Amino acid sequence: MVASAFGAPHVTEWVQVDVTRTMKLLERLRRDRRYQGVKLSPLTAVAQALLVAVRRNPGINASYDDTAGEIVTKHYVNLGIAAAAPRGLMVPVIRDAERMGLVELAEAVTALAETARAGRTQPAEMAGGTSTITNVGVFGVDGGTPIIYPGQSAILALGQVARRPWVVKGKVRARWVTTLALSFDHRVVDGDLGSRVLADTAAVLEDPATAL
Repeated sequence: MVASAFGAPHVTEWVQVDVTRTMKLLERLRRDRRYQGVKLSPLTAVAQALLVAVRRNPGINASYDDTAGEIVTKHYVNLGIAAAAPRGLMVPVIRDAERMGLVELAEAVTALAETARAGRTQPAEMAGGTSTITNVGVFGVDGGTPIIYPGQSAILALGQVARRPWVVKGKVRARWVTTLALSFDHRVVDGDLGSRVLADTAAVLEDPATAL
């Protein structure tokens, strides 16, 4: 992590998002018998939104080859999910996450988190990630400036989802709001690409219909 922090020029951008529609959608799906037993969380929704953003902006899903001095773009998404474990923070990987539907993705997120908490995550399960999400919101934290996982070019931090005053159609309403923070390697990702990825992720969470 020290090599990543001081070897890759980090840029971090953040945005506050009204995720009320996403929260309502998750609640509606939880009541649907087809989703019984599936843990649908804000983290799952953020993972799905980020995958949409990566599909729209594939340049974010890349790494910098120090030896060759080249940018290597990946045509698959091995999505890392930072998880607290007895041995400290770990980043197990969901392989080929871009091929998964919402249910499969939710099950994968739940399984890797449970494995990490039990201290059973193997080194091979943390290798080969292309982009990562860290959920600092579970600790009641609003946001942060995450350090890029070594070998990757971007990491998205999800802050807590909380009820906050928000202006809707000229009136102040209580809405579900969160903060997203995206750190990226400026050798690979410029401000235009990083901003578009963050904006696209936020847009999907603000209005899940945009993912269609």
